[in-house]
Amino acid sequence: MKKIVIVDDHTLLSQAISSLVNSFNDFEVLYTCKNGQEFIDQIRFENKRPDIVLMDVNMPIMDGIETTAYLRENFPEMLVLALSVEEDDHTILKMIRAGAKGYLLKDTEKSVLENALNEIATNGYYHSNTVSQLLVKSLDGHNIDALRDREIEFIKHACTEMTYNEIAEVMFLSPKTVQGYRDSVFAKLHLKNRTGLVIYALKNGLFKP
Repeated sequence: MKKIVIVDDHTLLSQAISSLVNSFNDFEVLYTCKNGQEFIDQIRFENKRPDIVLMDVNMPIMDGIETTAYLRENFPEMLVLALSVEEDDHTILKMIRAGAKGYLLKDTEKSVLENALNEIATNGYYHSNTVSQLLVKSLDGHNIDALRDREIEFIKHACTEMTYNEIAEVMFLSPKTVQGYRDSVFAKLHLKNRTGLVIYALKNGLFKP
């Protein structure tokens, strides 16, 4: 049973979403919070920590972008799914870059929300077609010439289902060295996660499935 927390300053809406999520198989809402600061205070001093956080973007005191970035740095095991009325490209990209593993609008269908939660619980992320297209656009202009040959080799392996340890074995490197390649590639291409790396590789012809 995956534990969920809803962070949203609209009480009635968060209660409605809570009831909806509780109706899904394998998901249970622990509690709701009205803003990011309230949520952070809760997880700092109590043991009830969620697996997935349904995060609003615009909230008083501490908004969703700031809260998501804080969780990425301090509680990376918590997966954030943004659930917002904001649908402009800039806001979506800011949430994804802050560390959100997916982005949905609040008027989404019940089945889409359930599928997104299942995808995040299983794969660690959920990217709709809209978000995937935005990520591809955001990668335009990044310089592939900055990559070294071994980094490109690492990227090709990273586009498969291999773990980083398995990539290290194939490349005859230590896991620590492979982690160094990963960090270097992410920094050069301004990426936050492996999903973004796969999208970049596909778009620039570094990997063909």
